[in-house]
Amino acid sequence: MTSLADTTPPGILRDELEAWLREHTAIDTDRMRIRTISGGKSNLTYELADGAVRWVLRRPPLGPLTPSAHDMLREHRVIAALGDTAVPVARAIAACEDDAVLGVPFAIYEYVEGRTVRSADEARALPSAARSRVVGELVSTLAELHRVDRAAVGLGTLGRPAGFAARQVTRWRGQWERVATRDGASAVLLADRLADAVPPGAGEAVVHGDYRLDNVLVAEDGGIAAVVDWEMATLGDPLTDLGLLLVYADPLSEPVLGVEHVSRAGLPDFERMAELYADASGRDLGDLDFYLALAYFKLAVIAEGIHQRFLAGKTVGEGFASIGEAVDPLLQAGLERIGR
Repeated sequence: MTSLADTTPPGILRDELEAWLREHTAIDTDRMRIRTISGGKSNLTYELADGAVRWVLRRPPLGPLTPSAHDMLREHRVIAALGDTAVPVARAIAACEDDAVLGVPFAIYEYVEGRTVRSADEARALPSAARSRVVGELVSTLAELHRVDRAAVGLGTLGRPAGFAARQVTRWRGQWERVATRDGASAVLLADRLADAVPPGAGEAVVHGDYRLDNVLVAEDGGIAAVVDWEMATLGDPLTDLGLLLVYADPLSEPVLGVEHVSRAGLPDFERMAELYADASGRDLGDLDFYLALAYFKLAVIAEGIHQRFLAGKTVGEGFASIGEAVDPLLQAGLERIGR
């Protein structure tokens, strides 16, 4: 007979976790089952269920971590703060900063029902009414996030919004230097061009940091059940969020990280998404090419970090072997945007 300990997935220390849960939560650890929801191209996500409650535990990936990435305590702080706003998020349950439990900080949230849409095929599988609604909801939710009164919800000290875009260029260049497994000439060139083209900025807001269709849970009617993956949230330039969202529909690029453009599933295209955001937010998008190029650079660095972990045998699950192939096309797409 298979015991609970035999089925404990990688990244979980069952005895230590159960002891912590008994002290800090009401879940029945004797009946609790743990399963991996996603090995994650980044963080690891598990379902905890005892028959009465159903929760999600999130922890950083296995292996060495880049500074300021995979910040579970930051994510928990942001989700808890947004709980009473118009931005849909899961209910925050608890967070643990004691490395003695899992070796890293982690956080627990209420499980939210919803679809994750990662490809054009998955978008086509949505009910027709949901497919016609989902991108508009995605864009309006982003605009809603950027309207949040950060001081009123307790996020006034989350980051330093002044000079945010310039610091992003510096930060991601530094991240590249930490994770690079290949010649970095294109990355250096793109970072240099970005540094020379930083715009004045589009104001200050709470930004998600990794906002895209597969980082929301889609309800059956096409609404957004919850926005997830908040570990890179901060105070900054809201158009950095829009740029990252739009690269997944950019007509100048190939599919991003192997994901076919969702616009090919009949969802609104790049221009329409940008127009929807401009209308909802009132922001000028004249410098959009810079934000798109910055998003490509960021994605290239993230992909290279995942590739580095894959080479070191520190990934969990399938789908990692080809991630490294995305890096150079992402850098080239960024160079094309910044050169326009």
